[in-house]
Amino acid sequence: MATTATPAAATATATTTAATTATGTRTPAAARSVRKTRAAAVAAAVAANTAVYLGAAAAGTDFLLTDPGKTEPHHMIVPEIAVFTLVFGLLGWGSMALLERFTRHARVVWSVLAGAVLALSFVPLGLEQASPATRAALAVIHVVVAVALLPLLRRPAAR
Repeated sequence: MATTATPAAATATATTTAATTATGTRTPAAARSVRKTRAAAVAAAVAANTAVYLGAAAAGTDFLLTDPGKTEPHHMIVPEIAVFTLVFGLLGWGSMALLERFTRHARVVWSVLAGAVLALSFVPLGLEQASPATRAALAVIHVVVAVALLPLLRRPAAR
């Protein structure tokens, strides 16, 4: 007895095989889509933090930080904010990619890791000597990174 596939079944099979290879790994098109989404998340975090910095500076925030035990303050500038955001965004992206490669629970593990990193990022704000406006602006900057990265980096990689 010969079996015939219905047009709907044939379409579903073609769609499934177009999205994944026989081994279950991502196709180049699906991988590009994930990379584009994640690159956009990192770029959005950098742009948003630059905007927050510029807005806070325009409102009078001085962004002067003095390390404990030192007397000379350091003035944070836009390129520092952008580079720090970019570096930590790329680290988040890289850690998510590694977790996806080695565990089935990458999104959960990464979310917990990202939450821990966000919580720990507030520790230096308590240690540095800074004005309340600077501390508040830096806290907002830390949260903006999480808000920009968490939803977009957590999107599952197409398989």
